[in-house]
Amino acid sequence: EITPTQTLYINNINEKIKKNVLKKMLYMVFSQYGKVIQIVACKGVKLRGQAWVVFQEVSSAINALRGKQGFNFYDKPLKIAFAKNKSNIIAKKEGIALPPKTPKRPRETEGTEDMNVAKEQRLLGSSVPNKILLAQNLPLDFDSQMLSMLFQQCPGLSDVRIPPGDRGIAFIEFNDEVQATGALQQMNGFAINATDSLNLTYSN
Repeated sequence: EITPTQTLYINNINEKIKKNVLKKMLYMVFSQYGKVIQIVACKGVKLRGQAWVVFQEVSSAINALRGKQGFNFYDKPLKIAFAKNKSNIIAKKEGIALPPKTPKRPRETEGTEDMNVAKEQRLLGSSVPNKILLAQNLPLDFDSQMLSMLFQQCPGLSDVRIPPGDRGIAFIEFNDEVQATGALQQMNGFAINATDSLNLTYSN
């Protein structure tokens, strides 16, 4: 039996996922268990469908293995085990390698336009509980599939919609407002990547 370490070895990953998307999605899925300091994913023929996730603490890796074993990741169940060898970053105790930072949304125009966008987004949000949540300030490359993957752990998920020509917003619908409230409490502030977090409110 392999001794628990900070590093998880993951296989049975859908090979169609692009490397940059894979690293971002793995970060989102596993960072809820503790600080992720490195994700390694290779596209070589022999290494396809595999990845390594390195946590700062062994306890985080243990909890992540228990929590996400068999997790449905892009229509395939993840197979997770502790890595046989200690990761280089742990062995050398140097550096932190997180998924690449998502570029900030470019400013189309200055001043009035940005103020209008902010006002627009505030008007969309509400403090009155209902079954639809509004996510704001999402990274440019975030799509509905990524959001569905993120929220599938929340009971009652019904639909995820990103409006055409969106400004970094999405609507996440649940079966009822109780389930939506549970998801908001669980996921608001969740780290999407090293620099961005989910900003959730109820939708108007």
